[in-house]
Amino acid sequence: MLQFWAGSPELPVSGFIIRAVIVYVYIFLILKILGQRSIMSLNPIDFLFAVIIGDVLGETLSDGEIGLSGPFSSAGVVAAFHLSLSYLALKTPRFRRVIEDEPIILIKNGKILHEQLRKAKVTVESLMMDLRTNNAIDLNQVDYAVLESNGQISVLKKSKYDSLTPADMGQDPESKGYPSVIIQDGHIIDANLNKFADRAWLRKTLADNGFSRAADIFLLTVDETGKVYISDKKAGETG
Repeated sequence: MLQFWAGSPELPVSGFIIRAVIVYVYIFLILKILGQRSIMSLNPIDFLFAVIIGDVLGETLSDGEIGLSGPFSSAGVVAAFHLSLSYLALKTPRFRRVIEDEPIILIKNGKILHEQLRKAKVTVESLMMDLRTNNAIDLNQVDYAVLESNGQISVLKKSKYDSLTPADMGQDPESKGYPSVIIQDGHIIDANLNKFADRAWLRKTLADNGFSRAADIFLLTVDETGKVYISDKKAGETG
């Protein structure tokens, strides 16, 4: 009855489907426990973890004879070890320098450090691409470019090329804060709405913008100053 768990040479298709769901949920829970760090940045330790977990659990989806108990136990041990290393790196700067690469300066004071490029194995073409993605097309405007430990390149422009800010103009505007989603794909998110106002406010806001139903709205957000953004469903239609 539990062939999908113990494994069998004649595991039916339904058994593989059940296994796929179980493995997916298991990996999802592991990532939730480890936190967003392992998802958002692929440091060497995170990359190693992803490769091992994929290899340990992936084979159970292609070979019906392999039981799930062993691979699941191994994946749990690897996840615990990975979490321990991450915690140790967080608490011990010296250890962190061992398992995480130090940032490498590729451009300093507007000059490209070609020896650092060679050390980091970054081509000129790759550097130029990353500069473009950081809105730094003109090299004359770049002061520093740093290869971070997660493989991304951070760019600092020379001060005279920085965008003009309200502070530069002697202004002190009110902070907008974090925008909250009130309506998403026609559904009202009451948990967010209750932080700002009530249904009466929402109906008035919709009416003021020419809408009568929340179902007509694809996205409605409001920031902490009360500024509202609305995108209706018709606006997203093509053809």
